[in-house]
Amino acid sequence: MRIGYIVGSLSSTSINRSLAKAIGGVVPAGVEYVEINISDLPLYNRDADVDYPQVARDFKVAVAGVDAVIFVTPEYSRTIPAALKNALEWGGRPWGTSVWGGKPAAVIGTSPGSVGTAMAQQHLRNVLAHLDMQVMGQPEAFVQYRDGDLGEDGSLQSESLRAIVEGFVGSFCAFAGFQERQAA
Repeated sequence: MRIGYIVGSLSSTSINRSLAKAIGGVVPAGVEYVEINISDLPLYNRDADVDYPQVARDFKVAVAGVDAVIFVTPEYSRTIPAALKNALEWGGRPWGTSVWGGKPAAVIGTSPGSVGTAMAQQHLRNVLAHLDMQVMGQPEAFVQYRDGDLGEDGSLQSESLRAIVEGFVGSFCAFAGFQERQAA
């Protein structure tokens, strides 16, 4: 099974990028965990539908090449970052060529605030449902970031965060059908 992950932040020092790396450290054997980069996508403009730029075609190929997607996103102004929304548009356009439909998806994010990225996650779930992704509802992963929870390399430094991440990954692998594939 191949799980792609998309980090909603473009920052190289994002705590959500560190969280994405931490998730990769606990995926089970047999799961390939690959980043789908959104940082090079230009702003979506439907004029490009007649001649899709190569970077957008490459992005769609990357999404099509995974079995499931984990979105790791910060919350900007109580919603998802513009870069993430832009990537969702590129993947869903032109009409009739969406790469999102039917793929299992999960949403997680971290923030220093006490509710983590709850609003962004709710908004993102709504958009993903519209794009016909099969979105895992539970466990909801509203992670409050605390200094020392994550190493810069994405290593989990906190046992409570490790439990959250391991539970999230285990639930998503089951939701995406990994255990069934393993047993077959």
